[in-house]
Amino acid sequence: MLAPGATRSSATGGRLENEQPDAYRTAFEVDRDRIAFSKALRRLKHKTQVFMNPEGDHYVTRLTHTLKVTHIGRRIARALAVNEALTEAICLGHDVGHSPFGHTGEEALSEFVDGEWRHSEQSVRIFEVLEPLNLTWEVLDGIRAHSWKVTDGPTTPEGAIVRYADRIAYLAHDVDDAIRAGLLDEADLPADALEAFGEPGTGWIDSMVGHVIDESLETGEIAMAPATLDVMHDLRSFMFDRVYLHPTMEPERRRAREIVRDLVKYYLDNLDELPATYRHEDADPLDQVIDYVAGMTDRYAIREHDSLYRPSMF
Repeated sequence: MLAPGATRSSATGGRLENEQPDAYRTAFEVDRDRIAFSKALRRLKHKTQVFMNPEGDHYVTRLTHTLKVTHIGRRIARALAVNEALTEAICLGHDVGHSPFGHTGEEALSEFVDGEWRHSEQSVRIFEVLEPLNLTWEVLDGIRAHSWKVTDGPTTPEGAIVRYADRIAYLAHDVDDAIRAGLLDEADLPADALEAFGEPGTGWIDSMVGHVIDESLETGEIAMAPATLDVMHDLRSFMFDRVYLHPTMEPERRRAREIVRDLVKYYLDNLDELPATYRHEDADPLDQVIDYVAGMTDRYAIREHDSLYRPSMF
C-alpha cells in the first residue's frame, strides 16, 4: 500500500530499549499514541504561538498549531502514499520542547548557552529524558530536524513532509491572527503570495499543500517548486518584518524575555527549589534549570515570576 520510498515500520531503526511489539499497532502508531497522551503535548494549549496571552478565544496557541500541522502533514503523506502514522507522530511531537512565550522565550534561553537554544533539540530531550517514551529512531529524527534551521535535515520523507507542514500551517494561521489583531490588512499582503496561493486562510493551505504534492510526485522527493518555495520564503520574511518583530509587539517581547531570564537566574541560585522531577544527576545545574523553565506554560511562568518578584503584602 505504501510508495517504494516510504518508511516502513518493519524496517525501523528501533528503540533505545527493546520492547515487545504491539499486537495491533505498528511501531509508529504506538509512538503516535504515546505522544498524543503525553503531558508535554497537553502543556502546549497554554503556550504562545505569536500573541502572548491573547484575550480573544480564536487566536492560535502552540497546541492548535500542532493540530493544524498534523492535519496538513497527514494530508500530504496520504496523497504521496508514504507512512501516515510516522508523519503524524512527528507532527504531534515536533513542538513539545517550545519554551513559554514562543520564539521570544527561545531567544532568552539562548543567552545562557553556547550557540542557540533550540526547541527541536529540547523536544527530543523531553521524550528521551524528562518524559521518556522510548520512541523509535525515525520519530526522534523527524522531531529533531523539523526546523528549517537544522541543516542536517530529516532522513525520512515523512520527516521532510513535517518541515513543509509546519511552515504552511504557521504562515496561514499567523496571517489570520495578525489580521484579527489589526496588525495587518489583507491589502498589505505581498502581491506575489496572493498570486501564487490565492486568498489567505484555508485557500492558502490548499494551494501550498497542492504545490508540495505536485512537485513531490514529479521529482520523487519531498519538495516544492523552487519559484513557489521562494514566494513562501519571502512571505515568511514579510511576516517577520510586519508581525513577529513589529514594534507594537516589543513591550510584550521585552516582558517575556525578562520573565524567562529572571526565572533562570533565580533557580540557578536556588537549585533546592527545583521540583524533584527536574533534578537529574547526569545533568549540570544549568540544564536542570532550563529543563524546568522551558517546560513552563506562559501563564505558569508569569504566575511563578509574580510569586518570586511581586510578593503579596497580605
